[in-house]
Amino acid sequence: MKSSWRMALQYILVFGANGVSLPFIGLWLRARGLDGAEIGVLLAAPMLGRIVTGPAIALWADGFAHRRTAIAFLAVLGTAAYTAMPVVDGFVWWAPLWFVAATCAGALMPLSDVLTMRLAAREGFAFSVPRGFGSAAFVAANVLVGALLVTGSVDLVMVWLIAAGVLLIVWARFGLPAEPVLEGGPAAGLERFRGLHRLLTDPIFMAAIVAVGCIQASHAFYYGFSAILWKAAGVPESLTGLLWGASVVVEIAFMWWIDPWRRRMGIGPLLMLGLGAAGGVVRWGLFALEPPLWSLWPLQVLHTFTFAATFLAGVQLVERLSPPDSHTAAQTLSSMLSSGVLIGLATLASGPLFDRFGAGGYWAMAALAAVGGLVALGLGRSSRVRG
Repeated sequence: MKSSWRMALQYILVFGANGVSLPFIGLWLRARGLDGAEIGVLLAAPMLGRIVTGPAIALWADGFAHRRTAIAFLAVLGTAAYTAMPVVDGFVWWAPLWFVAATCAGALMPLSDVLTMRLAAREGFAFSVPRGFGSAAFVAANVLVGALLVTGSVDLVMVWLIAAGVLLIVWARFGLPAEPVLEGGPAAGLERFRGLHRLLTDPIFMAAIVAVGCIQASHAFYYGFSAILWKAAGVPESLTGLLWGASVVVEIAFMWWIDPWRRRMGIGPLLMLGLGAAGGVVRWGLFALEPPLWSLWPLQVLHTFTFAATFLAGVQLVERLSPPDSHTAAQTLSSMLSSGVLIGLATLASGPLFDRFGAGGYWAMAALAAVGGLVALGLGRSSRVRG
């Protein structure tokens, strides 16, 4: 089997689990008796914790001979945490178990991205194609489990996550290519720490991942409160699901067809990042005005820029600005900011913004996207970014 198809299946398994855990774990916890504040704290903790767990996992993962080994270990640990959650009872037990499960799930993303980028560079396929299968799996899992939950037990959420985890363990061990971390073997512990220090003290690299992180974190209010606001405006839940699905469909189309064309045309990541920021300012600014239903469809198409273009630009910039022996640490640091610290802080701020301003909270997200765009604009002066 070609490496591109191997990585496509890897993304299908990872995102097939995330497509259920992200929208439905709160439903499972609510059914177990937790209130909204407890659920919010429990969900935000792994995001904020990535400021520590992200670099730590990156350093640990680079100590193995092959990249798939760390992926397999994380899959085992995360699946064990999911398996334990239905067995125990109470916030004091679920909080640490969810922290472990969500931390492992979050770390699988950058580790899979690094492996895919290495294989894509050597074998000549576009990174975005197998990654697009992950987005498709996210939608399929979300729709399928959502339909099953209409009449089925909420325990199906945990059954799905445990089953996906077991499949991921087997695939990581026997299906992923045996790609070495480094050709000469894994770096010594001290050298890995030095590589991480070089990244953290590199102003161009840090500016790049902050720009990406700000644009991605600007989705926080949308993720948390779009469905609530649309329902209050009279949009039925069935259309809410279709609106979310439409945004991911255009994301998949971008990754499968537009991004390979973009790379052939030599369009660089900096322009993509600028489009992501501009799309965020327009999208969230118009959402703040509570537009009519018909206009939500073209606004959802902007997800192509706010998420897909920003994500792919970030992956390419991180690879360009980091040395080969620090790719794992670099992608993990970027993911830590985008999917961890910044979006965690934005999520915490979104609740009070919603309570105080309603849809006006989107203005803060538009401002956050603009900050990312300004940082990206400053990066344009660097030859390392333009090269």
